[in-house]
Amino acid sequence: MYLHIGNNRNIRKSRVIGIFDMDNATVSQITRKYLNFVQKDLLLETATYEIPKSFVLYEEHGESKVCFSPLSVAALKGRMEEN
Repeated sequence: MYLHIGNNRNIRKSRVIGIFDMDNATVSQITRKYLNFVQKDLLLETATYEIPKSFVLYEEHGESKVCFSPLSVAALKGRMEEN
């Protein structure tokens, strides 16, 4: 099963590690440093042309990656719980 995170971007549900709210998660300096790190290593993708509301941490080919999403954490959580 796949999780649609916006703008035709899908991630396998089994690969999702976590879903995070941009406003709450980026308050932490550690999270901001991590996002800068993944951006520099080209492990950051985006599924939005707008300001992202959330980001999804997932595993692909043995690497942790991050994808920004225009959808809220609540919307993504609901989609994760769908069969």
